[in-house]
Amino acid sequence: MSEVSYIQRRNRPLQYYALIYLAFLYIPVLFLPLFSFNDSIYVAFPLKSFTLKWYEQMFANEPMFAALMNSIRVGVVTSVIATFLGIFAAKAVTRYRMPGRAPVVSFIMLPLVIPGIIFGVALLILMSRLGIRLSLYTITLGHILICVPFAMATLIPRFEGFDKSIEEASADLGENMWWTFWRVTFPMVFPGIIASLLLCFTISFDEFIMAFFLSGTDPTLPLFMWGQLRFPAKLPGVLALGSLILAVSFFVVFFSQWVRTRGIRTQTPSGE
Repeated sequence: MSEVSYIQRRNRPLQYYALIYLAFLYIPVLFLPLFSFNDSIYVAFPLKSFTLKWYEQMFANEPMFAALMNSIRVGVVTSVIATFLGIFAAKAVTRYRMPGRAPVVSFIMLPLVIPGIIFGVALLILMSRLGIRLSLYTITLGHILICVPFAMATLIPRFEGFDKSIEEASADLGENMWWTFWRVTFPMVFPGIIASLLLCFTISFDEFIMAFFLSGTDPTLPLFMWGQLRFPAKLPGVLALGSLILAVSFFVVFFSQWVRTRGIRTQTPSGE
């Protein structure tokens, strides 16, 4: 038996596990678009017939488009601010020697492991104590809190992926720190910035728990969809909307990861 065949046989249980995990994760999600084309308000088998009327009703729903625009505005602002903060945080932890670097990075990454409901309740109490009215601004603040760690996690490999001697050469040639960043560092990490923007926008656009606690009178799209679930007749429209969001989110996340990995690959020397 060849070594390759032996390795393949040893890895076969892991391959089966991966297939079972992916099936468990994605097969229930695939029922969402399936029932969005069903000509019935009930989510049940057998399917009645194929129809597009739920998508037509969805596009004629003005409150839904208002909630959609709210989510887009919050997502754009969140992604820009979180990525801006993530750029300089990633540069700081990869380019400078800081006392207590590991605890600082761990503290920034806490939102990745602490349940969102904890942050939601904490921010709600803080806003109420400060007398700040709940609105899209408070939702944006909460989303920035949870998106900065994702931005850092995306950008740190970009800063570690190219030789910092390039920045030192720029400084030796007379450029100050600011122009070195814009003319040397920024182009090198630009793919990571794009990936961070797309990833943070997707996280903000889909986030529900933080928006649930911090929203005012203007709901985001996940909150609007949650409210529609109380009415059985509107459930098919929610399924249609969820199917579109699923498709767009998958494309955005896939594209952001493709940009990030492609940028890392282009920075890796061919001999390595």
